[in-house]
Amino acid sequence: MELSRKKTMVVGLGESGLAVVHFLRERGAWVRVNDQRDREALGAAATEAEALGAELVLGGHPDSAFEDLDLVVVSPGVPPLPQLEQAEQRGVPVVSEVELASRFIDAPIVAITGTNGKSTVTTLIGEMSRRLGRPVFVGGNLGRPMIEAAGTDAGGANGLVIVELSSFQLERVSQMKAHVAILLNITPDHLDRYPSFEAYAAAKARIFERQDAEDFAILPADAPDLRELIVDGATVVLFDGRSGEVRVVDGVVTDTQSSLRVPVAELRIRGSHNVSNACAAVLAARLLGVRHDDIASVLSDFKGLAHRTQYVRSVDGVEYIDDSKATNVGAAIASIDGLRGPKGKIVLIAGGVDKGGSYQPLRQRMSEEGRGVVVLGEAASLLESAFADSPIEVRRATSMPDAVAHAAALARPGDTVLLAPACSSFDMFRSYAERGDHFQRAVETLGEQS
Repeated sequence: MELSRKKTMVVGLGESGLAVVHFLRERGAWVRVNDQRDREALGAAATEAEALGAELVLGGHPDSAFEDLDLVVVSPGVPPLPQLEQAEQRGVPVVSEVELASRFIDAPIVAITGTNGKSTVTTLIGEMSRRLGRPVFVGGNLGRPMIEAAGTDAGGANGLVIVELSSFQLERVSQMKAHVAILLNITPDHLDRYPSFEAYAAAKARIFERQDAEDFAILPADAPDLRELIVDGATVVLFDGRSGEVRVVDGVVTDTQSSLRVPVAELRIRGSHNVSNACAAVLAARLLGVRHDDIASVLSDFKGLAHRTQYVRSVDGVEYIDDSKATNVGAAIASIDGLRGPKGKIVLIAGGVDKGGSYQPLRQRMSEEGRGVVVLGEAASLLESAFADSPIEVRRATSMPDAVAHAAALARPGDTVLLAPACSSFDMFRSYAERGDHFQRAVETLGEQS
């Protein structure tokens, strides 16, 4: 794709949008930036884009800004816009940052998606792949925008590009070809954006676009319905369950195609859902050629990621776990399932910005495993309604320290206080990470550690 002297537009000046501005300007393109937010809200990003020579059209999406263009690049957070549809009708290519990046990357691409577990699996595969001695790029939705791999050693033919991809990033993928594409799971999420669960699943399934028999589509063995989402000719390989090539056998993570054996008890990541994530990462790493002893070494040493079923401390016989990244109901349930045990029950802290799904599955699981629920944020009333007449106590909090105090009062020795909000964080916090940090600080102010 030739970019020099092309008239381009970047819609959405978040982290990936700004990275695209850099990329386009470095290749001689004329760039216009469009964002719903104004200059004050964008802050340093607007200043940086302007310093690069981009024209800024801020505070809305005027039709005139979308005229006379050769290419439009859409950032992940931008919702469907009529102006984008009109540009496509005029024959203007409208692509995602991920799609644009893929056209300038020669390295094999390993792409990971799913409602839950993406970041853990992406990070694990990245650490395992570095044992190959090849330049490796790890990013996407996890951190660094994929466009930053273009033009680097990792993005060259001898490198390897490993990216976490959200449904938003996959919406406008058309030519990107993943050598290894992983779909970990799909549960209802982002229904405030998608008209149906089927539309959300279809966006996830775009990860398999353009794969052929030399490529691998990795899927969970216990979700046969997900195989219907693969329409191209990839080689399907399964993980976990009873028939996965990598699965747990008698308490041991076992690769049935190699001699890898790692007891689950030796893993440093918590929760049965993370054991499943480990199986997916092991399978992908083996397909990429990583030696089984290197895979086992990384798997045993991996401590997990911050705010993802992260142990904080124990107080008066109660464990406090930060899973602030559990931003949907499915993730919250997976966290509860991964932590349940014979000793105690779960006291859940939940709430934030509602994402349009039902809380009834969470009510059912907590009715089985829970002792109490503390709700806060914009979705507090919805959660209270969902848990009305349930067998567990529900309390409302006004802040995270208040929520932790309520949870501590509800918990008994042997219980677990779990922050798994089932909602996004943007009502009270700038990110799930900030929310988790507030939780951890509140926990640290509780009584003496036992």
